[in-house]
Amino acid sequence: MRTSNNVHLTYCTNIHPGQDWVTTFDSLKKHVPEIKSRVAPDTSFGLGLRLSNKASEQLGMDGKLIEFKKWLSDHGVYVFTMNGFPYGNFHDERVKDKVHAPDWTTRKRLDYTKRLFDQLAVLLPEGMQGGISTSPISYKHWHTSESATKEVFKKGAENLTEILLHLYHLEAKTGKYLHLDIEPEPDGMLENSDGVVRFFADYLIPIAKPILEDQLGIEADAATELIHRYITVCYDICHFSLAFEAPKDTFTKLAAARIKVGKIQVSAALKIRSDDVGNDRIWEALALFNEPTYLHQVTEKSNGAVTTYSDLPEVLQKKNPFKELRAHFHVPIFLERFDVLDSTQDQILKVLDYLKQHPVSEHLEIETYTWDVLPAGLKKDLSESIVREIQWLMDKF
Repeated sequence: MRTSNNVHLTYCTNIHPGQDWVTTFDSLKKHVPEIKSRVAPDTSFGLGLRLSNKASEQLGMDGKLIEFKKWLSDHGVYVFTMNGFPYGNFHDERVKDKVHAPDWTTRKRLDYTKRLFDQLAVLLPEGMQGGISTSPISYKHWHTSESATKEVFKKGAENLTEILLHLYHLEAKTGKYLHLDIEPEPDGMLENSDGVVRFFADYLIPIAKPILEDQLGIEADAATELIHRYITVCYDICHFSLAFEAPKDTFTKLAAARIKVGKIQVSAALKIRSDDVGNDRIWEALALFNEPTYLHQVTEKSNGAVTTYSDLPEVLQKKNPFKELRAHFHVPIFLERFDVLDSTQDQILKVLDYLKQHPVSEHLEIETYTWDVLPAGLKKDLSESIVREIQWLMDKF
């Protein structure tokens, strides 16, 4: 659905189980019509579709994709964005750093992403652009030497170039403009805006440009334009909050480098501030968010530099003095405070205020995927929680 600011707004279906197509479709049929009836009863409802590799493979068999497209049409639902970050199962098992596997050095990641784009091209309504968010190249703790890091960036840029060419030919064939939205996060190979700008300047453009010139028979400037057209950024508000980046500064920096924002994922991190309640109460409250499924990196800014702790248990074990910590735990966006802990909801509001004057992206996707692992007091009916988040965002934007 479109907001009053003419932006497509949805939620990401990585909230629902989706290890295969049957499970994915059952979840959509259970939740989506109910949610649409509450938030978009008289208009079409956009969807942020998440497909695992297995679900995507199965969707491509026996006419299931056309059947799904008909189901969407029958229910007044359309798909304009997809989440291609998690490749495998994302629920009911330990994910942690496996969320980055296979990474952008592999053929598996490349083939999976191409297939998603082919499917999105079928599902996307005419006259609408579509995007797929993806991992930030790889997980940095898998590549500890300088030479290994350079090789990962090089191989990642080469595979992204193949995606570029795929999207170019797909647009020529279908008339549909699709883009790949790279999603930085703490401990990813790309963590912040500086990393993104360096990757484009040092790897993606130098590697992709001569290949595009040669294979498409175009000039250097035209090749650079195509790179910026098809490879964009997914601005996850939680993740950039963890980088302690002000939204205005990030958007300005990316624009100066001609890097587009394909999608904004609306999400909030935990904010932990030392104050007069006493640190014992803070550590007790934070420990309630320590769960074994997802990575919950923690960041701290000191003397202008951001330090990242690889997961929440590391911080809970050390209990070092601090002024402010931020934890990668996607908490409900409509809540500003959790007992003695806060959220980075203020960053969401800053992004929305910026968007009202600077339409940097027309895709907004709410991505609170942690409902199953939230502390008991925060677990509510799933559809009701999704509706509440959408209504909160619509009220603010």
